[in-house]
Amino acid sequence: MTYHPKSDFMAVMMERGFLADCTDYQALDEAFSKGVVPAYIGYDATAKSLHVGHLMNIMVLRWLQKCGGKPITLMGGGTTKVGDPSFRSDERPLLDDAAIDANIDGMQQVFAKYLTYGNGDTDAVMLNNAEWLDDLNYLSFLRDIGRHFSVNRMLSFESVKSRLDREQSLSFLEFNYMILQAYDFLELNRRYGCLLQMGGSDQWGNIVNGIDLTRRVLDHEIYGLTTPLLTTSDGRKMGKSQGGAIWLNGDMLSPYEFWQFWRNTTDADTGKFLKIFTELPVAECDRLGALEGSEINAAKILLANEVTTLLHGAKAAKTAEATAREVFEKGGVGGDLPTLTLSADEVGDGVSIVQLFVKSGLAGSGKEAKRLIAENGAKLNDEALSEASLMVDAAMLAEPIKLSAGKKRHALVKLG
Repeated sequence: MTYHPKSDFMAVMMERGFLADCTDYQALDEAFSKGVVPAYIGYDATAKSLHVGHLMNIMVLRWLQKCGGKPITLMGGGTTKVGDPSFRSDERPLLDDAAIDANIDGMQQVFAKYLTYGNGDTDAVMLNNAEWLDDLNYLSFLRDIGRHFSVNRMLSFESVKSRLDREQSLSFLEFNYMILQAYDFLELNRRYGCLLQMGGSDQWGNIVNGIDLTRRVLDHEIYGLTTPLLTTSDGRKMGKSQGGAIWLNGDMLSPYEFWQFWRNTTDADTGKFLKIFTELPVAECDRLGALEGSEINAAKILLANEVTTLLHGAKAAKTAEATAREVFEKGGVGGDLPTLTLSADEVGDGVSIVQLFVKSGLAGSGKEAKRLIAENGAKLNDEALSEASLMVDAAMLAEPIKLSAGKKRHALVKLG
């Protein structure tokens, strides 16, 4: 891309690898050069926590605020009742109002770590699309908004087309989702002067819909910007691990496990992740990412410390690094390791080692735990574990025991 941006925000988006596409680079850059640009990203409240897959766009909102824009975190209190069908093979489970509100509360805790909320020009605001969606009159909505949408065009969007091509059911409820998301942009522009919607590149069709609708109804010029869908160098979707989602709420994933996720970054991804997930200067990220051999491990530790500090604070990052050193370099137990606490009743006459690997999160299933043991990837108190039939009783748990899956994943098990 040869375009040279004038505004700080667009420069950051381009040089740090945040930009996949934009509806009008030059006009959006001009808008950022002239004043405060309110911009939003939408989040449906489908879980109690955001996960690492959301972190790239949270960093985009953080940079937006640092560069003088106004971030809007739009919570999908209304759209969560419908469910986004984009690139899914099945319908999302529908949640009631209480579950949606609880999920929004959990997600809000994460946003507060990255953004400054308040009443100032560039302070972030959190909005809920239930504000305008809950009380819509169906017939009025069809007449005033529905008439602007072509079903032929909606069927051509990749997110819908891929579902139909596989002959998987797409309910009328889900089909409405893209109309509601487009209406969100219209209402945010009308009520709050929002000029920009951002999101992952899989949201391009939904974003363009909102821009078209707002032009037709209000005759306002607004913009869309997408970030690339991030995959690791081995082709996996960012945010997934063998143990499941990498949650951002500390009560769903410990700061140590979060730190360890980043420490385990592959060599090839280190430079890219430093640019996207930290605020270190780009030149320094490039220098660190180019290191080789044992030197790149120092870059990975810096990555883990920087990312963990942003989310959980400097003290949590320092403690996680100290625990990792104790575990790996000194063969110790490490007081900050994920801990499974069992009651005497749960232990009873004994609990199988396979169950302990599953309950501690080191294995996703009994089958996976047995395979880990059979392939010599499991350890008990740093000693190779070869017997999947081993039973652990209360006497063995007089002191906490340490379980290991491979060289990098560990957990403690103790009696409560």
